Amino acid sequence: MTLPQFTDPRFLDEIKKFTRVKTIHAGDMLITPGDKIVFVPIVLKGVLRILRQADDKEIFLYHLYPGQTCAMALNCCQSGRVSSVKAIAEDDTEVLQIPVNLIDDWFKFPEWRAFINNTYGQRFTELLEVIDLIAFNNMDKQVLHYLRERCKAGNVNTINITHQQIADELHTHREAVSRLLRTMEQKNIVRLGRNTIELL
Repeated sequence: MTLPQFTDPRFLDEIKKFTRVKTIHAGDMLITPGDKIVFVPIVLKGVLRILRQADDKEIFLYHLYPGQTCAMALNCCQSGRVSSVKAIAEDDTEVLQIPVNLIDDWFKFPEWRAFINNTYGQRFTELLEVIDLIAFNNMDKQVLHYLRERCKAGNVNTINITHQQIADELHTHREAVSRLLRTMEQKNIVRLGRNTIELL
């Protein structure tokens, strides 16, 4: 277990004593909408994809990489609300599970306090980017942003995904996504295969 942002021996002892490591296989969900948040995850290995879901509709928000945690989970546990997001493992992923009752108690450690504040700041910036994409940009920019983020998360140029899956996570119609992808292929931005998309 490696968490380079934490060096305080007393705090590291607390982490060893009260947390546990959980492995999630690629494609499996760690958190689903409606779950009561009983722990906050810090990614140790792999990548988690965070989606906002409401009324059977969902939209991609951001990825969590090693050393990062979910601001949505933090907010839910601190306010006592159930989860409104879905966390899916992009590949085999390990997370450190921190019991919710320790979130506030650990604020006595400056490193933890700084980590939480930085998390809220970083996630807020990412959410503003999502809002800007939705409010001020055309769907082609949303699709390209989504593909770049998925490729970055997997450290690949080609992802296995259907047009319907993209449409679901961007809350739009499959036909619109397919039309945009064909246009992007004509412009040599992507190469389309059977349930695969390569970023060029």
